[in-house]
Amino acid sequence: MLKLAIYGKGGIGKSTVTGNLAAAFASMGKKVIQIGCDPKADSTINLLGGHTPTPVMNYMREHDEDPERIEDISEVGYGGVLCIETGGPTPGLGCAGRGIITTFSLLEDLELFENWKPDVVLYDVLGDVVCGGFAAPIREGYAEHVLIVTSGEKMALYAANNIRLAVRNFEDRGYASVYGIVLNHRNVDQERERVEAFSKESGLPIVGEIPRSNEITRCEDRGMTVIEGEPDSEVSAAFLSLAESLLKLDQET
Repeated sequence: MLKLAIYGKGGIGKSTVTGNLAAAFASMGKKVIQIGCDPKADSTINLLGGHTPTPVMNYMREHDEDPERIEDISEVGYGGVLCIETGGPTPGLGCAGRGIITTFSLLEDLELFENWKPDVVLYDVLGDVVCGGFAAPIREGYAEHVLIVTSGEKMALYAANNIRLAVRNFEDRGYASVYGIVLNHRNVDQERERVEAFSKESGLPIVGEIPRSNEITRCEDRGMTVIEGEPDSEVSAAFLSLAESLLKLDQET
C-alpha cells in the first residue's frame, strides 16, 4: 500500500496536486482513499463534482456521537476514490489539529483500511504546520512518504524548508520521510532555477513538475480534476507521470 502525505505552504496547490494524483491512480485501476486534513474540508471537491462529503467533525457535532459506518462520513468520487474530510472545530473554538487526531482514531475504530483494502492512501494536510495534530499523518504509520509542493516563490520555498526540517526530526522516530519536491509552477522569474537550487541544497529531488495551466482552472470551475476533464492535456500527463513514479516507489519499499 502506498501511503503518502502532501505538505506545502498554504495556497500552493496541495489539494489540486492531491486530487489529481488520486484521479491518476484511479485511472490506472488502483483503489484509492483521499483524506483531506483541513478545516475548510475542500480537498476532495474536484473528485466529487464540486461538493464534499460531510466532514467528520461536523458529523460528530451534529449527531453528538461517533458515526457507526464509514458511509456516514465519506463519499465515492471519480474513479471510485473514497473521499473523506476531517473538517475542524467551530470557528474560534478548539484546535484544528485535534480534529485530525480525532478523525484518525475514528477511522481506526471503523477499521477503514482493513475493510476497504486500498492500494493508495493520500493525506492532504493543512499549510506548512508539521506539529501536533498536523503531524499525525506522518506518525504511527499512517503515511510512509511525504511530498512537498512548492513553487519558486520565496515564501513557498521557505515553507518547504521548514517542512523538510520538521519531517527530518521525525525520521529518527521511524516516521515518514520526504520522497521529494513537486514543483507547481507559478511562472515567477527564474522559477526552475530557484527550485533546483533548493533541491541541491536540501538534497531533495524534484520528483514532479506541474506546468502552469488554464486546463486546471477550467476543470476546477466544473468541479473536476484535469485527469477527468482534460485527460489528453500536458498537465494530465505530468500528474500521470508522477503517479507512475510513486507506484514504483511503493514497489521498491
